[in-house]
Amino acid sequence: MFITGLGIAVPPRSYTQLDCWAALGRTEHPALTPRVRSLLQGILNHDNGIERRSLAVESLEEGFRIDPDTLHARFIANAPQLAGRAARNALAQAGLEAKAVDGIVISTCTGYLCPGLTSYVAEALALRSDVVAFDLVGQGCGAALPNLRAAEALLASRGCENVVSICVEVCSAAMYLDGDPGVLVSACLFGDGAAAAVCSREPRGAGRRVRWKAAHTLTDPSKRDALRFEQRGGLLRNILTLPVPRMAGDSARRVVDECLAREGVGREEIATWVMHAGGRRVLDEVRSRLALDGGQLRWSEAMLRDYGNLSSPFVLFVLAAALEGGAPAGLWWMSSFGAGFSCHGALLEVA
Repeated sequence: MFITGLGIAVPPRSYTQLDCWAALGRTEHPALTPRVRSLLQGILNHDNGIERRSLAVESLEEGFRIDPDTLHARFIANAPQLAGRAARNALAQAGLEAKAVDGIVISTCTGYLCPGLTSYVAEALALRSDVVAFDLVGQGCGAALPNLRAAEALLASRGCENVVSICVEVCSAAMYLDGDPGVLVSACLFGDGAAAAVCSREPRGAGRRVRWKAAHTLTDPSKRDALRFEQRGGLLRNILTLPVPRMAGDSARRVVDECLAREGVGREEIATWVMHAGGRRVLDEVRSRLALDGGQLRWSEAMLRDYGNLSSPFVLFVLAAALEGGAPAGLWWMSSFGAGFSCHGALLEVA
């Protein structure tokens, strides 16, 4: 499989962390007790690696309208549009017309539609009526790699020549506020966006060649409650616990070591690291566990700074930035982790 095009999309409005703190001061909400405001002040004014986030709201005050109907309306208004934009950008980079798409796979965890997002995006892109379509849910921040493995399977079946793989999250449509520190950290970390990859059985286009060589996944259901969504009062409530950064670092190391050992590749042969970033603490744990130097996670750090944690699209934003930024050719390692607790990795060959 070759990744022949990449595209990203974010809402038009971007807000700094200081903008968010200022909006809190102007907002009345039952959950914003003095203790909660103090905790949010510490998070938003602390240097946690995030400077700004793109959010699908006209104003930050609008973001504090937290009820099931408002949040669902936000998701349905923005998720198909962001996914469609990202897909068009990816197809343009691949030099493909919509009629050449044989399959579409879309992942999300921040909203629910039936029929799923593939119906909306297929309509927006005017895909063929016989396109193979899969909607994937429930994989959280780690979803990009399972999505790409689904695309790989479609291509290997010989039933598809080109598959569009899309991750889209409207995290502002999964907003929740209460006094739990994990919930408050989540409210200060996540941004909205979509990323798409065109996956093809043969290389194409004039850009850099990205070949998918191998992949590996580990899932530990016993740690499911460390990182997940739950339903409370008709709303998605994010559960984010203190062990998550350590779990992310440990699982990232195990996935890369097991995959590279199977492929006969040494860790020192990896030219570029494309890693999901749950936040600065997560990146610090990953850096420590993988014994990386200060600059080897710079692409992840840059995306975290400019967009926050985008959940499932994030790692594709990092891949696009590394490709556009001239990261050195050779073997690249791409990894994502999230609900499950699961961790996924892929070995890429980039020319």
